[in-house]
Amino acid sequence: MELGESVVFAPESAAVALAFVLGGIALGTVSGLVPGLHANNFALLLAAAAPSIPGPSLYVGAAMLAAGVTHTFLDVVPALALGVPDPAMAVSALPGHRLVIAGRGREALRLSALGSALAVVFAVPLALPVTRAMVMAYPTISAHLSLVLGGVAVFLVITEHSNRARLGGLVAFLSSAGLGWLTLDIDPHAPLAVGGMLMPLFAGLFGAPVLIEAINGAGVPEQADAAVTTPRKTIGATALTGTLSGAIVGYLPGISSAVAATVTLPAVPKDDGARGFLVATSGVNTSNTIFALFALVALGAPRTGVLVALDSTGVPLDLPLLLSGVVLAAGVGFVLVPVAGDRYLRTVGRMNYTHLSIVILGLLVALASLFAGFVGVGAFCAAALVGLLPAKFGARRVHLMGVLMGPLILGI
Repeated sequence: MELGESVVFAPESAAVALAFVLGGIALGTVSGLVPGLHANNFALLLAAAAPSIPGPSLYVGAAMLAAGVTHTFLDVVPALALGVPDPAMAVSALPGHRLVIAGRGREALRLSALGSALAVVFAVPLALPVTRAMVMAYPTISAHLSLVLGGVAVFLVITEHSNRARLGGLVAFLSSAGLGWLTLDIDPHAPLAVGGMLMPLFAGLFGAPVLIEAINGAGVPEQADAAVTTPRKTIGATALTGTLSGAIVGYLPGISSAVAATVTLPAVPKDDGARGFLVATSGVNTSNTIFALFALVALGAPRTGVLVALDSTGVPLDLPLLLSGVVLAAGVGFVLVPVAGDRYLRTVGRMNYTHLSIVILGLLVALASLFAGFVGVGAFCAAALVGLLPAKFGARRVHLMGVLMGPLILGI
């Protein structure tokens, strides 16, 4: 299909299409607020259930995209309140926690919502020209993908703040790459037919270590007002940078939202690192869905779990309708983040954080078992041990993305 071409279809009614999109928004809200559950998991479940869902496949696809976009808004809430991030938000958990500990969690929620919302505003008009440029460059990049990913890995290590952190980053990258090499190709026998190894690996690498480190912590303190202290121009520039970085994530395998944000954040005006990182990562995370949709149309290559599910169900790629669902989901997500997030922070703040951390760890083990069986539980435990390495050396957790980048660099 040519980029920008629209599929001609006879919609049953606008109300039915809207109902499907709203259903997707509801699913994305649930997946975003449940710690350790990724939109990709919900997308795969939807793909498995799609044949039995009455209605045009295009509407089912619109619901999948709406779920994915809504998730990219809401996943910051458990990342801030519980320290159990979705893979795409893994690196933003610790900077976000610094704001929560300082009583600025409500501001952090609004910064993330602004980063995601502005990413949609920027990505929709930029998607077409960026896609045309990427289509021209993609053959060269694809032919040298190992060098590109290797260069990114080296950049992440050498930009650490000390030699000890650089050593820790290198050890974390190599350890996680080895873990990915050993486990990613495993086809686990699991209760869920749409399961896989990514959920236990990411939950172990990015979720469990933060929970383990927080078991004896004080939890969520009283939060101050919700005023955003970052200048508007800085937020806009950071969100634009995150949006453009989302194009990289949408086209290149192995580059996560966290990696892209880490690489590109130095290009934006200097600001509080935690605030800037939240805006940038949220922007990458959300714009990635839009650019990945255009990548699927232009190259036939789905780059996210949601788009893989969309492609597997044979959904007609009608960009106007699908993008309309994305914009509606973004609008709802922007409203839901502060509304649900403030309540989430208050509720968690009243709980015993030690007990809560242990319960969430148990939930992650249960999810690992559901998605990957006993081998998933083993992979989760191994990943949790590897995930503790960066903090021991004072390094960024982004090096743990070696779990995907390492095997791709080796051409596995």
